Amino acid sequence: MNQAGSGMRLLLIVFLYMIIGKETLLAKSVVIADSSVVLTGIVYDSATRPLSGVQVKLTAPNGTLFNTTDEAGRFVFNGLKKQRVTLALSKAGYRSVYQQIDLNKATTKLHIQLISFASKLQQVVVTGTIEPVGLQKSIYRVRVIDHKAIERRHAADVLDVLRTITGVRLSTDQTLGETDISLLGMSGENIKVLLDGVPLLDRGATRNSLSQIDLHNIERIEIVEGPLSVMYGADALAGVINIITRRQAVDTSALKVPKLGRLGIDLNLLEQTAGKQYQLFDKQGQHNGNLSMHWQKGKVFADGSLTRNNFGRWQKKENAGKRTKDWLPKEQWLASGRVGFQGKKWTGWYRYQYLQEDIWSYGEVNPNTSTATDKEYLTDRTTELVNLSWTPKTDWHFNLDGSYQGYSRRTRTTTFNTETSVRNLIPDPALQEKSDFNSGFVRITGHRRMSERLEILTGIELAHEKGSGPRIEGEPSIDNYSLFLSGDYKPTSWMAIRPGLRFSKNSIYDAPPVIPALNAKFNLSHDLSVRLSYARGFRAPALRELYFWFFDANHSIKGNENLKAEYAHAYAASLSWHRFPAEGIQYTADWNIFYSDYRNRIELAIDPALGTNVYSYINLAKYKTLGTSLHGSLQKEGLHAGLGFSYIAKYNTYVDDEDYKDGHLPTFIWSPELSADLDYTFARPKLELSMQYKFTGTLSQYEIDEINGKQQAYLAKTASFNWLDFSLSKSLIKSLKLSVGVKNIFDITDINNTSMGGAEAHSTGGPLPLSYGRSYFVAVHWHWP
Repeated sequence: MNQAGSGMRLLLIVFLYMIIGKETLLAKSVVIADSSVVLTGIVYDSATRPLSGVQVKLTAPNGTLFNTTDEAGRFVFNGLKKQRVTLALSKAGYRSVYQQIDLNKATTKLHIQLISFASKLQQVVVTGTIEPVGLQKSIYRVRVIDHKAIERRHAADVLDVLRTITGVRLSTDQTLGETDISLLGMSGENIKVLLDGVPLLDRGATRNSLSQIDLHNIERIEIVEGPLSVMYGADALAGVINIITRRQAVDTSALKVPKLGRLGIDLNLLEQTAGKQYQLFDKQGQHNGNLSMHWQKGKVFADGSLTRNNFGRWQKKENAGKRTKDWLPKEQWLASGRVGFQGKKWTGWYRYQYLQEDIWSYGEVNPNTSTATDKEYLTDRTTELVNLSWTPKTDWHFNLDGSYQGYSRRTRTTTFNTETSVRNLIPDPALQEKSDFNSGFVRITGHRRMSERLEILTGIELAHEKGSGPRIEGEPSIDNYSLFLSGDYKPTSWMAIRPGLRFSKNSIYDAPPVIPALNAKFNLSHDLSVRLSYARGFRAPALRELYFWFFDANHSIKGNENLKAEYAHAYAASLSWHRFPAEGIQYTADWNIFYSDYRNRIELAIDPALGTNVYSYINLAKYKTLGTSLHGSLQKEGLHAGLGFSYIAKYNTYVDDEDYKDGHLPTFIWSPELSADLDYTFARPKLELSMQYKFTGTLSQYEIDEINGKQQAYLAKTASFNWLDFSLSKSLIKSLKLSVGVKNIFDITDINNTSMGGAEAHSTGGPLPLSYGRSYFVAVHWHWP
């Protein structure tokens, strides 16, 4: 028995030796005969940081080799032969990557990214960060609307995407055909709108730039609530909306590519009714079309797109037959192109964008002359962006962002004879107004990783803005120079602190000389974290507020060159929970509270020095906002569900007024919001159901009116409303998707409003226009190859 056991052990040893020896011979056979090829690579994580400890397996027809990445994320295979091999990269917690390589050169270099199971679900954000990081790791509380969420909304523009986001409210100026946005109770002039981190030019307080961006070029939208003035300067008082455009992914591996490079084409079509009104491709309804192309060969890439957005018009049933429209017809043409390169140390790109917009405002016919007076608002916007990044070493990074933007808006006033169909230009120069604005911007930053615990970011920023037009005195310009310093300090593995300072000098207004901020993040556990922040933000007076001059039969408004910048002290705290129990599953919850105290608030008010009926912009009132919000989400296989709630208070400006203290007015006036979105994809029939819902609560404010012969404060209200969209999408073939759906299911058009009207030029009391009612749409998306 013992001899049999010894024999069995001997046979087992011989068998293992044969197996091991055979594998060794096979491995050696990879490196024989023409063994002069070298394969090297660097492996990164989703934040483009080198990833160490990655197991790299190289398989050839005649053998296998193994390697592991070092601290710099590098691996090297020497002495290979020219042939096709397969690389398999794996690391615990990351999705494995398999890649075939043609070893047809003496040296082949690869750059490979591994995506963790968590970051596959979790967005990588860039707004306010020193470098791209996972959403959970960001020291700021960032809300992300990713490309998938944008797609399932089947929106006509960016404002349509933001419509059902908690904390965001839209308001439309029917006179000019423009829509503005508010965030956390603060209007558009307090919100910084960025395109790839570069501020967009707007002609006034309204953030009309949001409706003039090609939706099909957007990868995601990042929203940071609260002041970010250290990172982004003026106007980031209520928060920042950063629109990140889609970028062609450059594959620098040795995979065989077509001789002329890789080419991709996207086609998007959207046809939507305006309530019950619709005509195919033109006139009534929404008609959007987009063609996009992207190309890449080696380290060079390019992309371009052409988009037409057309809204015919909409008219209430009771106004049928009138020439005036309740929603003005609008047509946009948007074109863009970009070229760029991506290397090991240098990356860069240049983008050119052009917008032409035409909005028609039709007048009523004079029965005595059979003529009507029409106005046409013509907008031309050009945006040139450039980005250049240099990474000389793994712990050094430099970045340059630059832009030149031009904005021209012209009002063309004509008469139209309904009998002869003859249109004539009115010769009065006051009715043929044209305003021009342009801006130049440069930001240069340097990032140094001093150690695992300390990172430093320094930067300089130069901005120039100029405006001219009949309603602006002269041709004023504003120059701003800023230096900012920030950094991340991690004294322990569970705590990160980011202080920041911005020093600014402005050529016109009195900018705060120093803007401080302090943010901290504490990881209570692997899934639970707390964020605390303080920031001082400021809003620069706009050219309109400094130099506006408009006197006619209905308006008397004069700008004020002596305005000071608004500023705020903002405090916030949030508790975030992110749970990734298994691959493809994510649970999140986020609770936030905030308080902001604003001073030197710029308002339009009667200036006694100019007369009894002349309005001017003055630093008059203080203002405060207070609120809380709660957001949660669930993602599991084909299911995505989200729920949001906010309760936001706006300051009652009359509470400190001696004339109205006897009215026992409240200090804050609260308004709730509730939102929900649900998306489910059936894998086998490739069918996707999507729903977005939002309840917007009553918005109230105190106003002054004469009641019983006495000036008294009364509570004016804008009524609450519910909004619901639903869509169904089906992949017909691999590259073609068809979507149908209905928007504004509750058929909301106007909402009740008891306000007497504000001081703005086109603000009015009475019902407020919200939408053109329940609408139906069909959308087609085709991608090649």
